Amino acid sequence: MRTTSDGHIIQLDGIRFIAVALVLVDHLFVAVNVIPFGALGVTIFFVLSGFLISRILLKSKEKNYSEPDGFKNYLRKFLIRRTIRIFPVYYLMIVLLFIFNVPPVREKLGWLALYGTNIYMASHKTWMGSVDHLWSLAVEEQVYLFFPFLIFFVPKNRLVPVLGIMGLFSLGLRFFLFARRDVFTADDWIVTYVSTPTCLDSFALGGLMAWMQLYHKALFEKLFSKSWPVLLALLLWMALQFWAKTFDNKYNVAFVVLERTVSSVFGFFLIGRGVMGYKGLMAGFLENPVSIYLGKISYGLYLYHNFVYNHFHSGPMHPTVRLFRKIYQYVPDLRGSVAFEALIVAALTIAVASVSWYFFEKPINALKDKYAY
Repeated sequence: MRTTSDGHIIQLDGIRFIAVALVLVDHLFVAVNVIPFGALGVTIFFVLSGFLISRILLKSKEKNYSEPDGFKNYLRKFLIRRTIRIFPVYYLMIVLLFIFNVPPVREKLGWLALYGTNIYMASHKTWMGSVDHLWSLAVEEQVYLFFPFLIFFVPKNRLVPVLGIMGLFSLGLRFFLFARRDVFTADDWIVTYVSTPTCLDSFALGGLMAWMQLYHKALFEKLFSKSWPVLLALLLWMALQFWAKTFDNKYNVAFVVLERTVSSVFGFFLIGRGVMGYKGLMAGFLENPVSIYLGKISYGLYLYHNFVYNHFHSGPMHPTVRLFRKIYQYVPDLRGSVAFEALIVAALTIAVASVSWYFFEKPINALKDKYAY
């Protein structure tokens, strides 16, 4: 396992880059793409969050469990550090969107401010325009509300069965919601896709990985010391996609019920191997300075990309759309090139996320050092 001096696992930044790149590819090529790369990227983020948060909480529990005010200190440090990392740039973005009256921010401000966008989407069976992608951040915040209690109060020798029940519940809930409909529609799918209870199998697998790394290192090393399980899990995911395309209805059992679990299994092995440390070409890719940097700013890339440009919601007066029109005046042959537009949007998104990282996120993140676990 390759780490920095402060214990940061180097190759996980590269995996963050893979996850956010899958989301960007899905959204930038939405006009021609039929493969759910974005869903896969989000699921990888969920598994990674489950692993990192569980690992942090389990270590913090060991330090604080027997101490006076142990739970209070444990919870306080976790919440403060999560708040410092996530809230400032999120609320800065909401304020800017409110000022510039980007729809539907003013109309749905309460849902956005309280990280309830996924609840709104599930209850109304609808998307929310340019803020669609914030549903996954809402899921993560809602998981953060109960995971610290789960980790602290469940004995470590009973944590695996609890995580197993949580994962099976999530899978079973998606199947229940699917099976109760004679015809499952796109609107029904939104409920199974964005609801926190239907995402828990991803976090459960991440938690299992953290438990194994801390308490069963031999099993962890045996499971993740080779790369072939990653390839096998990827092939399983690909086979599921082919199977899903054989149904007349896009919203079928493979896509609605099984896709997230299979994606989570792939994320489980991809991340676990990254913790152990890939070798060869994969190591070169994950440890490349560009991959590491884009992984570090992945939160900003995800947060801003829909506002830099959205295929469905960026109107004719949007700055990026106006930029395209200007370019096409001088180079008309580029008009209609999906690849060119994707390249420009990706570059703009990286630029915006970089400015955010260096001038806002990074200085604020330094405050976390005062609340070390």
